[in-house]
Formats: sequence, C-alpha cells, structure tokens
Amino acid sequence: MIYATPLNPVDAVSSLALFRQQSPLVHCMTNDVVQTFTANVLLALGASPAMVIEAEEAAQFSAIANALLVNVGTLTRSRSEAMFAAVESSNRAGRSWTLDPVAAGALDFRTAFCRRLLRQQPAAIRGNASEIMALANEAGGGRGVDTLHQSSAAIHAAQTLATESGAIVAVSGEVDFITDGQQVISVSGGSPLMTRVVGTGCSLSAVVAAFASLPGDRLTHVATACKVFAVAGEQAAARSTGPGSFIPAFLDELYQLTPEKL
Repeated sequence: MIYATPLNPVDAVSSLALFRQQSPLVHCMTNDVVQTFTANVLLALGASPAMVIEAEEAAQFSAIANALLVNVGTLTRSRSEAMFAAVESSNRAGRSWTLDPVAAGALDFRTAFCRRLLRQQPAAIRGNASEIMALANEAGGGRGVDTLHQSSAAIHAAQTLATESGAIVAVSGEVDFITDGQQVISVSGGSPLMTRVVGTGCSLSAVVAAFASLPGDRLTHVATACKVFAVAGEQAAARSTGPGSFIPAFLDELYQLTPEKL
C-alpha cells in the first residue's frame, strides 16, 4: 500500500509567499482553447504570463522567462517543433519547464511527442490519472482529455514516471497526488464545478510551472500550486450558482488568497 502525506500548511504558506515575492515570468506554450483563461489565472495570482509560439521567438523567449509550460492540447507538427526548440533553449539557459500531456495515451502523435519530451528533463509533469499512467507505460488512455481512472490509481505510475524522468509528477483528481518518486503528498479540496469550465486543468499546469521555478523544495512548491487551486476552487464554488458565475469567482479567490485560507 502506498501512503500519501497531506501537504504541510506551514510549508504551503511559505511557498506562496515566495511565489508572490518572485512573481515568475511564465512562458505558456499552451492550447488555443485556454490561453486567455490561463493568462488571467497567472495574473490573478501575481505571476506574469506570456504566450510566444513562433519557433524562433519561442526558443529565444524560453531562455528569458523563469518558467516554460508545454501543453499539447492543440498540438500540430509545426507547434511541436517550436515546443521542442523552446525546451532545448530552456535547458541550455538553466530554466525549468513543465509538461502537460493533454490526452496522452488516447492519441498517437501527441503520445509519441510527450515521450520524446520526457528525455529533456522536465521539472514537473501535471496530468490526469489516465495521462500519467499512459506516459508511465501502464494501463492508460482516457476518453480524449477526460480521465477514465481515479487519481489514486495512478500513484504508482506517477512514482515510476518521476523516478525515470527526474520530474515532480502531479496527478489531478478529486484528491491530487504529487510525488518525486519517493515521497507522495496529497492535496484535497476543490469542487466538481472545476470540471465544468474549460481551462482549469491547463491553467493549473501553468501555475505548477511557475511554482516549479522557485528556489527550494520543488516537491513542496508543486504541491502548493495544487493546494492554491483546490482552495480557490472550493471557495469560489461556495458562492457560485453554476459554471458562468464560477469563473469570475475563481479568479477573485486566486487574487484574494490569504495565508489563512491555506
């Protein structure tokens, strides 16, 4: 049996304070559906987003930014080339980068591309259970972007993937599990409303990328990113009547997040 330890709230508060002090510049190579929402989420938390896609510019900018997110949600061949160039540039500059393997295991081209990227030493990987299991070569493959597995079913796969890639791996679900291959941290909270709007998972990956760029314990930082989302989602849902009112409430909760709420 695999045991997970809840995130220490004192560590989460320290991580959030460092995040706000650093205000990371995040280069988001993300999918077309979520760019505006992702940018607003980062801005609400106090980070700086930038969406640079052209291959030549992406490689140049990834060396400038504090963090790079590679999200394969609307992957094309030309975009994959730009993403790979950005990752290589990020590595040369000593920056951290994060992979969101959207629908890995369900579609061949993106699955092969994500596995190619795994050899480029991501700092973090954030996905749902089916995506993480697919990348770890365990039973996986969701229904497109939707998972077919509970997050707890992917803990072993996440540990395997973390050990093999060197990344901190975060599995999202009703309970999030974050691991470095040895330790496993659990983060509870959130709301079912978070699955009824476009972009919460993708924007979480951008926040994970930002937190993963911070100095110190990367496992704690990535777990804090998940906790920030869970707390804001739970608070926003409590004062929302549906998906339409949830989105502005969620952005407000991220903006107004206090140490006490963590």
